[in-house]
Amino acid sequence: MTELDAVLAAAAKDFDNSLERLFRLVRIPSVSTDPAHAADCDRAAQAVVDDLNAMGFMAQARKTKGRPMVVAHYTPAKIRPGTPHLLFYGHYDVQPADPLALWKTPPFEPVIRTEKGVARIHGRGAADDKGQFMTFVEAARAWIRATGSLPVKATFLIEGEEESGSPSLVPFLKAHARELSCDAAFVCDTNMWDRRTPAITTRLRGLVHEEITITGPRIDLHSGVYGGPAMNPIRVLSKVIAAMHDKTGRVTIPGFYEGVAELPRATRKQWQSLDFSELRFLKEVGLRHPAGEKGKSVLEQVWSRPTAEVNGIWGGYIGAGTKTVLPSQAHAKFTFRLVGRQNPDKVLKAFQTFVKGLIPRDCKVTFSGTGGGSPATEIAEDNPFIAKSAKALKDEFRRDAVLMGCGGSIPICRFFKDILGMDSILVGFGLNDDAIHSPNEKYDVESYRRGIRSWVRIMGEMGA
Repeated sequence: MTELDAVLAAAAKDFDNSLERLFRLVRIPSVSTDPAHAADCDRAAQAVVDDLNAMGFMAQARKTKGRPMVVAHYTPAKIRPGTPHLLFYGHYDVQPADPLALWKTPPFEPVIRTEKGVARIHGRGAADDKGQFMTFVEAARAWIRATGSLPVKATFLIEGEEESGSPSLVPFLKAHARELSCDAAFVCDTNMWDRRTPAITTRLRGLVHEEITITGPRIDLHSGVYGGPAMNPIRVLSKVIAAMHDKTGRVTIPGFYEGVAELPRATRKQWQSLDFSELRFLKEVGLRHPAGEKGKSVLEQVWSRPTAEVNGIWGGYIGAGTKTVLPSQAHAKFTFRLVGRQNPDKVLKAFQTFVKGLIPRDCKVTFSGTGGGSPATEIAEDNPFIAKSAKALKDEFRRDAVLMGCGGSIPICRFFKDILGMDSILVGFGLNDDAIHSPNEKYDVESYRRGIRSWVRIMGEMGA
């Protein structure tokens, strides 16, 4: 039996206990955004610390202005020249469970239910992110139990504010940059391609947000008296929104595409080879026809193209019945997903200039003042840590890992690069139907098991 075989056997033998350890963590309602759960966040952080210390890590729950950061270090007694120092990142905080009435079982009382022949762990945080980061905790446990040591030098950073915007993270990284800088960061907060196919996420879109208010008359007006001669702010707002895209779906804001590169031919070819149905993707949400940029596939639109979207619009009377009013104000919220080298500050300023140019006389526009965001992240596909991770995943799943993009944003990856100078390798075992942030969140038992086994292999590959 090889050393790797022994570690995998140890993980298998201890899997029922691994499930119970995850259940204990899920039972803690560590909702970071709700001050009423501050003590629960403290309790979750300490539970992770106690577990890691029992394994031989040097772990602490570090105080911040918000929720604690768990920092843990492990240095093997015998370390070979060239053995990498790796950071493993996750978060112990969770989204609120509301609306509670839609849960089939209590959100903080985890259970395993078999649905359509698949065993699933149900509970808030089962997938996002307790079940995910516990896969590397359990993989580390298996290595230490089977061999007495990890094959790499490791630092764990498990934060407690990811679901509430990570307000303490950047100051913490800057204050502890020397301690936390490693050769690479591994993030387990993403999905597989499908249940049988592992994936490494190499592209994350950035994000900019803004809210505008257009003001016309100083008060709401009677539409029978002022309708016609008085400028209606909703009309103005409608024109702004309509002007943001042309007939081909491209964003018309001047300078918006600065820093956006065309997709490399090899990457496009790989994405085209994936078993992906655009019709099925849209049909699942009640749609049929792609509405983005003409000439770009749905995967390209979601993974490698920027977007400008309206997330909310309101103004005037919205109650029951009719009120013949011209409103004084109209409001809208916007978000922009960014790719490549798009600069969030430049995009925000370009949008504001674009809006100002469409505001007529007798109206004015104000901006929220809280607009801001994060740039996109792209990790080179020839990164050696990606290559080794892909080999380990292929050994486990017996099929190549998909190098995929993600339409969402994980700002921590840019912070790791910009503050700590290291790339992030995103390997996760979630699935699209895990219902994260929603009632009845779940994590497949097989995702948890294969996730542990995969991290055992990845750690072994990195230390080889």
